[in-house]
Amino acid sequence: MIEQLNLQVRAFLAQAMTAEFWWQVLVILLAIGAATFINRRVQVVLELRSAGTGLRHLAVRSAQRLLFPVSMLMVLVSGSAILERESMPVLLLDLAVPIVVALGVVRLSVYVLRKAFTVNPLLKSSEHALALIVWGLVMLHLLGWLSQILAVLDNIAMQLGETRISVLSVVQLMLIVGVAFTLAIWISEAINRYLRRSVHISPSMQVGVSKFSRFLLITIAFLMALNAVGIDLSSLAIFGGALGVGLGFGLQRIASNFISGFILVLDRSIKPGDVITVGDKFGWVHELKARYVVVRNREGVDTLIPNENLITSEVINWSYMDRNVRLKIPVQISYDDDPEQAMEIMTQCAYASPRVLRDPEPLARLMGFGDSGIDLEVRVWIGDPESGFGNVRSSVNLAIWRAFKEAGITIPFPQRDLNIKHMPAKDSRLDN
Repeated sequence: MIEQLNLQVRAFLAQAMTAEFWWQVLVILLAIGAATFINRRVQVVLELRSAGTGLRHLAVRSAQRLLFPVSMLMVLVSGSAILERESMPVLLLDLAVPIVVALGVVRLSVYVLRKAFTVNPLLKSSEHALALIVWGLVMLHLLGWLSQILAVLDNIAMQLGETRISVLSVVQLMLIVGVAFTLAIWISEAINRYLRRSVHISPSMQVGVSKFSRFLLITIAFLMALNAVGIDLSSLAIFGGALGVGLGFGLQRIASNFISGFILVLDRSIKPGDVITVGDKFGWVHELKARYVVVRNREGVDTLIPNENLITSEVINWSYMDRNVRLKIPVQISYDDDPEQAMEIMTQCAYASPRVLRDPEPLARLMGFGDSGIDLEVRVWIGDPESGFGNVRSSVNLAIWRAFKEAGITIPFPQRDLNIKHMPAKDSRLDN
């Protein structure tokens, strides 16, 4: 390999002293200049067309990433063809073409990774590793070592029955699986974003289609990767049997939660935005996942509730059929006050909160006669239960307190009347 590298360096230096070498340099400079000019002109048009988040946006962004290397590659290929027609050597251009192709592959791969996965330190390190792998393969190809290294990796193999497994096939499988999975997740995310923007598809159906498409795409990607490296798909029967044994021994809950997630989506009993109560947990459904449901309460705390719990236990869905919810606000007045006047005031004070609906209108009721006063109650309706109930109660109670003070209506405190029927007999010994 070292001798081959020395020969390539000598040939390159020898060609650098000729006029044909500088013609190739001129073609490379023209390719860089033309690519820069085209990139600046076309980028403005593409930027105007990239608005939105759909498939069109993804296609335009991909074109923006590939515009510079593709335009430069076109000029290099055209210049190489012209020089070859004039019987001039194109060794320098043959080196430049794979470098430009590698540049396009790295830029597009990084963009796909960022769209398919959430940006995090692991993703950034993966981008650097991917760039190093691509540039390393290009350098090995330029040095002529790539074919020899691949042959060595293919010779390191072992035989398992009728299947021959080599280091090269394992590397190919990992590479194909990584690429296929990334593309599958990217496409599923694009479908998910498209579904979210659609106003004709219900939220539960959006989640269902998104889950099913991701599961289907990842399964297809896995099977295509196995088939691409020559693994017989009929051998997956053994894997299926092992999976069944695993489900029978220790993965029942995981499988149950996974299937329950699809049941929740299909029967539309729980959907994003619903306000639910599960046990002592109250909040609105923020997200439906494959294994659990994310319920966020008014304090901003997310509770992860397994899908199986929503199927097997009692769930209060405050917005299942109708988002309107009625609140009961109890108030007590003194027996010395007029309950009809107090009820009229309570009805007027119900609109102290802007969240109280006009239709159905608020109503006041006399609920009973308590030990300390008359029990009244004002009933109001709200249409946004996910915003909580405490602020509505506070606004209405405060308005009632102020109105009662102006009208002279008393809110009693707990009290008892003590009646003494007779006094005990006086003991004469107490006088001594």
